[in-house]
Amino acid sequence: MQPRKKVKLAFASAVVFLLIAAAAASVSITRLTTNLKWIAHTYDVQVALGDISSTMTVAGRARALFDSTGDASQVPRFESAANSIAQKLAHLEMLVADNSAQRKALERLRDLQTRRLDVLRDAIAHRKLGVRTDEEQKETSWQVVTLGGEAEAVTQEMLENEERLLVSRRAASSVLYVTVMWVLVLAFAVSLVLFYVYYRLLEAELVERERAERVALESQAAARLLSARLLHLQDEERRKFSRELHDSLGQYLAAAKMNLDAFSNRGDSAELLDGARSSLEQALAETRTISYLLHPPLLDETGLSVAARWYLEGFAQRSGIQVDAQIPEDFPRLPRPVELALFRVLQECLTNIHRHSKSSRAEVILQASPREAYLRVRDFGTGIAPEVLRQYRENGTNVGVGLAGMRERVRDQAGTLDIQSEPSGVTVVVTLPLAADAMTLTKDTLPSALIS
Repeated sequence: MQPRKKVKLAFASAVVFLLIAAAAASVSITRLTTNLKWIAHTYDVQVALGDISSTMTVAGRARALFDSTGDASQVPRFESAANSIAQKLAHLEMLVADNSAQRKALERLRDLQTRRLDVLRDAIAHRKLGVRTDEEQKETSWQVVTLGGEAEAVTQEMLENEERLLVSRRAASSVLYVTVMWVLVLAFAVSLVLFYVYYRLLEAELVERERAERVALESQAAARLLSARLLHLQDEERRKFSRELHDSLGQYLAAAKMNLDAFSNRGDSAELLDGARSSLEQALAETRTISYLLHPPLLDETGLSVAARWYLEGFAQRSGIQVDAQIPEDFPRLPRPVELALFRVLQECLTNIHRHSKSSRAEVILQASPREAYLRVRDFGTGIAPEVLRQYRENGTNVGVGLAGMRERVRDQAGTLDIQSEPSGVTVVVTLPLAADAMTLTKDTLPSALIS
């Protein structure tokens, strides 16, 4: 299985397990909450039963005091307690509505309490008529005690039923509580393990990605070095080829022209010799042009400023494009790789202007400071298509070999290449860094013969 699929599987497993654990915990917590409500309900039933018993006790004491002392203030107290019994029984009936056994016991309790209240009311009614005899009081007491005992027995039965329910509900709550705790602990532990696996797999994937990026960067760096090396070899080959053209073929053509000149002075075959001499002159000119374009000899001998002026003059003559050049007279000598890179960029820019821009003039600015060399070439043509320029800036694609070569030359010298295109033309700006002591004035490096 691929590492990325393993990472996704580990993460998905952790999430799914967490969802399952959350669902299980939610169900358990819901049941636990419901069970706790039933426990509270059991306490409510017990409290209601105790409240009924205590209210009946208050009513019985009020009757006994009124019966024994004749205190009329006890009658309202009895009536208040007796009237609240019905309400308390109704509340208890609502609490035990879901329990058939408790409802039956409540019916017996209601009957007993009603009969007990009837006995108490009858005793109060007779006491209002006069003092009751001992026999009457004993009879009332016997009935009240008998009914009270039976009511107490029913109340105790109901309390015992609720106590059993309370014990079972407490046990169920304990089980649910333990279940919830174990579910949460297990979910936490398993999730930690799964997320740890996910972390390790993700870390491994990131390490692999970093390794792949490092390899890609190394490959890119190697390709860049190879490109720079190829450009360097190309320049070397051009220099050798230029020298061969100048030193061998050029010399032969020059000797042949001199011989023809000498032969033409004899006056024989003047027209034929003039044609041959003209062809040789043209061949010499073409040889010099090819030699110069391959590698201008002035670049090595006199430096960039002189070679650039010479090239711009020849370009203007051959192409008919007006070139406005701003090159300082005291332009210094630069390191040979920098001069070669700037000259090749200048060549490529002017070649593109001639081929593509449809511009009738161009501007060239060449400057140097102790820290950097600066070249700016501008035309006044049709510009570069925005999409082409955008792709070139992003990834260097969709351009010709010339622009790619310019970019590699500048990058090889750790410089910057900026191309700006507008409807009014294209501007190319190249900046190459220089060491502080890398430049000397042109006159310091020129041969004395050339200076004179």
